[in-house]
Amino acid sequence: MKTSLTVFFEDPFWVGVFERIDEGKYSVCKVTFGAEPTDAELWEFIRRHYTTLAFSPAEEADVRQPADNPKRRQRNAKKLLSAAGVGTKAQQALQKQREEQKTERKEKSRELREAEMQRRFALRQQKKKEKHRGH
Repeated sequence: MKTSLTVFFEDPFWVGVFERIDEGKYSVCKVTFGAEPTDAELWEFIRRHYTTLAFSPAEEADVRQPADNPKRRQRNAKKLLSAAGVGTKAQQALQKQREEQKTERKEKSRELREAEMQRRFALRQQKKKEKHRGH
């Protein structure tokens, strides 16, 4: 397993991106620190919270091979950028995780809304029956 942490400033907070490659699978997790963390704070955070981090679903990791010459390397990089879309692999994995969470949230809210509608309908039916009792 290979894990890396990149800390950068994303206005107005310091953010850390954990990247993990395990058995050819790539996953990522984003953590907001707030103030600039010291090395000691980072080590303490990793020691205490690494096992509880919510990593994105694992994707296949690309095996990179160096190109033969600089021009070919440049052409391949241009081709990969145009095909892969905007952002780094970590950003794309985070976007995928956000989209999955969004669909889960929509599904959950739809179920709650339908349950509330069913409850209201049952309440209305009950009130109707109470009004017509004895006639």
